[in-house]
Amino acid sequence: MSKKYILVTGGAGFIGSNFVSLAIKSTELTVINLDKLTYAGNLATVEQFANNDRQIFVQGDIGDRQLIDKLLAEYQPQAIVNFAAETHVDRSIDGPASFIETNINGTFNLLECARQYWRTLADDARAEFRFLHISTDEVFGSLGPNDPAFTELTPYTPNSPYSASKASSDHLVRSYFHTYGLPTLITNCSNNYGPYQFPEKLIPLMILNAFAGKPLPIYGDGKNVRDWLYVEDHCSAIALVLAKGTPGETYNVGGNAERDNLWLVDRLCTILDELLPTSPHCPHKQLVEFVRDRPGHDRRYAIDFTKLNTELGWQPTEDIDSGLRRTVQWYIDNQDWCQTVTANKYQQQRLGVAA
Repeated sequence: MSKKYILVTGGAGFIGSNFVSLAIKSTELTVINLDKLTYAGNLATVEQFANNDRQIFVQGDIGDRQLIDKLLAEYQPQAIVNFAAETHVDRSIDGPASFIETNINGTFNLLECARQYWRTLADDARAEFRFLHISTDEVFGSLGPNDPAFTELTPYTPNSPYSASKASSDHLVRSYFHTYGLPTLITNCSNNYGPYQFPEKLIPLMILNAFAGKPLPIYGDGKNVRDWLYVEDHCSAIALVLAKGTPGETYNVGGNAERDNLWLVDRLCTILDELLPTSPHCPHKQLVEFVRDRPGHDRRYAIDFTKLNTELGWQPTEDIDSGLRRTVQWYIDNQDWCQTVTANKYQQQRLGVAA
């Protein structure tokens, strides 16, 4: 085949769409972009690729065996990168069934399709093929204030239906390497932020609520700590793992930016005050409101990405201050996108605070 293809699942979502953009800009690959288009994956995000013939969008579910088999047979991709997942912790507490269906059953179906497809490939294509599964640091559970950061050897102790479903999918992916030899890779990342993040997650929720003069809700005492990773840095790590990672291995991806929620919201408010000095809501910090903590709220996450740095030479290029400023500016400049993605289903559902 003259063209080389890669199948990206969940490519209309936040991290997936940023990765599709990177793949189009920095490689010669044509991306088959498969997304179910649930509330967090939407056509407004895919529109950035509308006039690019190196992105082929397909609406569909990773649990649809017939569709996956058809795409693999038709395009013969050299890799599958699986972003498709239900990811919001609050939603997993309110309704865990969809998380089990997509994150566990969907990943299983994708692995089965990949295994059967991989077995049919010629020797050189079999050697080249990769299945890269994108996961989260939440599978490791919660850290105390003085505990060392998560490494690839940290035991899994998930504390929410969301993180439990992702832990299960990670185990499935690992088992397909050890049992069948399928050349799998897993990345576990810290909290992402940046362009195209659906406005139920902490950073875009704070920005959009501040625009509108709405309360900025912070769970509990606001001292929950996360390691913040700019999404473009994450995508560069994924691309590097896909190109040079060792099959069967797991790589942690972190931003080297541990901050608690109070610091984060305060910094966002300061940036908004600077960028929107005529806003009637300045100083935006006055909008902060503490709300009841969510059940099972993990206290601290931290990622040790020494393995990724040592073996593959990766490190983040965006620091927390520059990354937050870029993010706030993007949401200021793209309010039409925000209004589009929040106009229907999102407005009918409870706004959560995820971190």
